[in-house]
Amino acid sequence: MEFNVFSKNLKQHGELLSNLSAIDVQVSNFSKRIAHAMKNGGHLFICGNGGSAADSQHMASEFTGRFVNDRAPLPAIALTTDSSALTCISNDYSYDAVFTRQFAALAREGDILLAISTSGNSKNVINVVDYANEKGIITLGLLGGAGGSLAKACKLSIVVPSIITARIQEMHLLIEHSICEEVEYILGYAE
Repeated sequence: MEFNVFSKNLKQHGELLSNLSAIDVQVSNFSKRIAHAMKNGGHLFICGNGGSAADSQHMASEFTGRFVNDRAPLPAIALTTDSSALTCISNDYSYDAVFTRQFAALAREGDILLAISTSGNSKNVINVVDYANEKGIITLGLLGGAGGSLAKACKLSIVVPSIITARIQEMHLLIEHSICEEVEYILGYAE
């Protein structure tokens, strides 16, 4: 019998997708928080490692570019994009400080931090969430598995219930796109 990777992955994807309707309210709460911050002059900061770093950049670009309709750019910054800052901070301090140092320099009251992590246990992400919490900045966690340490550290968390990194990342992208679309709708840019 031939092994079909795509069929296996499609089955896992579908099973996980069918369980996500339970997080509908949580996704909407994230969208409302982000839209409220942006409407009041706040910025969305996003961070994560590896595939979650790519998600951070992708999501920020949906806001600063456009998602559904042509509109004014919305203030979102991925803390994963400045290679000089990432390497400087890692070298001079530690990799655990790469997001916190940037966030400390850029974030202000009224901003929001979205932490993306498939495990919920990335030390550099935990550190920036802890810093944001100390400064009274709203922290949102888009997580996987059981949520890890970030599930408790973030003010609000969405946890994709899977231990398979690829499936978690696929669901994260769906959630991120849904947030972008709902934020545009709340701010009056979509119908």
